[in-house]
Amino acid sequence: SNNFFCCYRQKTAATIFWIVLFYIKNFVFVLFDALQADNGLPVHLKGGASDAVLYRATMGLTVMGTLFVLYELGKAALPQKKE
Repeated sequence: SNNFFCCYRQKTAATIFWIVLFYIKNFVFVLFDALQADNGLPVHLKGGASDAVLYRATMGLTVMGTLFVLYELGKAALPQKKE
C-alpha cells in the first residue's frame, strides 16, 4: 500500500508540474503580445502602472547614485586643509 501512495504522489507532482508549465507558457505568450502591440508606448511602460513605478524608481536610484559618485569624486579631488 505504501508503494501505491508513492506512485500516486509522483504522478500528482508530475501533473501539477505540467499544469504550471502550461500556464507559464501561455502567460509568456500573453506578455509577448502585450509588449509587441503597436500602441505608441515605449516598451518599458507597456506593462502598466507597475512598470511605470519600477521605471521611475530605477531612474531615481540611478540619478541619485550618479550624483553621489560625482560628489565623492569631487570631495576626493579637492581635499580639505587640515589645521
